[in-house]
Order: sequence, then C-alpha cells, then structure tokens
Amino acid sequence: MTKKFKNKDLAAKLGVSGTLVSLVLNNKADQHGIRKDTQEKVLALARQMGYFNTVTDKNIIVPVEETPGIIGMIVPSQNDPFVVGITPYLQKAFSSIGFGFSVIAKDPDDRRFDRMIVAFKKFFSGIILVGEAADEVTIRALRVSDFPFVTLEKQFKTSRLNAVCTDLFAGVQILTNHIHKMGYTNIIIAAGSKKQPEDIKVIDMLQSAIVGIPELNKPVIVEMEVPDSESDINFQHLDPFLRPPYRADIIIAIHAYMVYPLMRLLKKRKLRVPQDIALISMEEGIGFDLLFSPVTSLKRPLTGMAIKVANMVWTEIKNSGKGKYKRQVNMPPELVIRNSSGTIS
Repeated sequence: MTKKFKNKDLAAKLGVSGTLVSLVLNNKADQHGIRKDTQEKVLALARQMGYFNTVTDKNIIVPVEETPGIIGMIVPSQNDPFVVGITPYLQKAFSSIGFGFSVIAKDPDDRRFDRMIVAFKKFFSGIILVGEAADEVTIRALRVSDFPFVTLEKQFKTSRLNAVCTDLFAGVQILTNHIHKMGYTNIIIAAGSKKQPEDIKVIDMLQSAIVGIPELNKPVIVEMEVPDSESDINFQHLDPFLRPPYRADIIIAIHAYMVYPLMRLLKKRKLRVPQDIALISMEEGIGFDLLFSPVTSLKRPLTGMAIKVANMVWTEIKNSGKGKYKRQVNMPPELVIRNSSGTIS
C-alpha cells in the first residue's frame, strides 16, 4: 500500500511553507510569483515522495504529466566504457522521479537518423546527447522544435546549452601532479591515429601542464592505430621510445581502449608494468582493477553527473524546452591510483 502523501512532510523537508507546496502542486505557483527554481525543487521532491502515484484515483489536474514519458540517450557507441558506466546511474536517477530510460546508438553513416530527430517527441519526453552524438544538425533540429535536451560530455563555446561535462583541465592537473610526485620525467602520450577534437584538446592540455613543471621533459606524442584483432597490433611508432636514448618512464593513454593493447605490447617487449615502465589512462576502463597490474586512471564522477543530468532534463521538460537559464556544469574526475603507476620510493 502506498504511503499517504502529506504536503506538510514535503514542506518540512524543503524548509518552506505548506501553503507554498499546495500552490505549486495545484498549478497556482505562477499566479503567486513563486520562483521557477523553487517550483522545480517542490515538484522533484514530490515525485520522489510518491505524490504522482497517489493522485491517479482522484480528479486532480497535476502540474506535470501523471504518466511521465521516457528519456532517450543518444550515444556514438554502446560499447563506450563511459556509456556503460553511467547508464545504471542515469536509470536510477530517472526511475526515482518516475521516468523510463532508453539508450540509442547513433550510426554516423545512417542518413535516416536525421529524419528520426523530428519523431523524437512521439517517443521521448526529453533527450540526452552524449559526445559526438551532439552534432550541430541534431542540436539545431531540437532547438527549433523547443525539444527538451541536455548534452553530456560535449560543450559548445558559442551556444547556450545545458551541458554536463568532466572537468578535463582539473583532471590533467591531478594526473600531472601525480606523475611529478612519482619522479617520472620521460613521458609518452599515446593517442589514436584518428583524433577527435576532444582528443586534441586533452593532448594540448597535457603538454601545457607537463611543460609547466621544470623537472619534467617535454612529452612525446605517439599516434597509434589500434585494430580490433590482437594479432595485428603494430606499435612501430612507439618502439623507439621504449629504449635508449629516450627510454620512457611512463605512458599516458588518452583512451581506455588503448590500455589492453598497450599492456600486450609491453609484455611482448618483456617490459614489466610498473617496474620497467609505468602506465596511466585518462579514462577508467572495464576491468582495469582486475589486471595483473591494475591500471591507474582518471574516473569520472558518474553518480554526480547522472544526478545533474536528470535535474537538468527534468527542468527542461517542466519548461517545455524553453528554460530561461542554461547551465554548463564541469565536474572534476578522481584519480584512482593503482599498481600500474608504481609506488613512491
């Protein structure tokens, strides 16, 4: 049996009056000049406390849909470790306020996707665009139709959009300080051969941070093709820096998918991690803690990011995609220190 909802309980939790709560829940908040952010807080907590589950048997016009829709998340790839990692947290966040959740992978070569954009309103109450799925064509179409959406791990300097991103600058500083603390000086930055704009941004920040520490040598940037087949691994551009005269102390992998091939390569070269060369990843990967040499990595604040995204989407839905305030939130990652980066001597 559902616990009876009481306005005074919600009011006590928020520190507001019962009258204010009643006005918001009865669609009279705007008439009495109650601020939009206060309305959003009342409605969000009302959902969590089960208010919208108790009104179904009553003839009450609620301030939002009695049956919330589904939130769609458009991703470049469902195999991305970040997508795999944050999905359960997003599902939990949206479930707590009564929304369903669905993930769709966007095929960049499928021209039919552009036609699907106009059909989103039939299936979703709001959209989350992850990374490169937040392209200009999609965003323009969503904005024209005032469709509620938020971008995740994608920022636009020239546009006012709701976005939640990892604070790359803070992550680079944390990682660089750790390398300096460990006493490493010769650094390889391992990047993919097909660099995205975000990759270039990260590499530039890493270079600037490393050069800014006098004790560290200028890093070497090595572009590598990482095939799917283990037997076809070819890191010939990396080999010259694994032995004198340069002899790298540590490798920074820009992406998590590079770590396993790198570990295999180092094993073939009979180089031990971290005794002969250390390894750090700019991204957390699946199973990094289970490797023979568990991998040190920057871990995104998935729980916090999911909550921020859910709140932003909820706000946009409440305002029919015409929210006055657009926020870009940058959240610092955590450096998870494991054996691959060595120990302080």
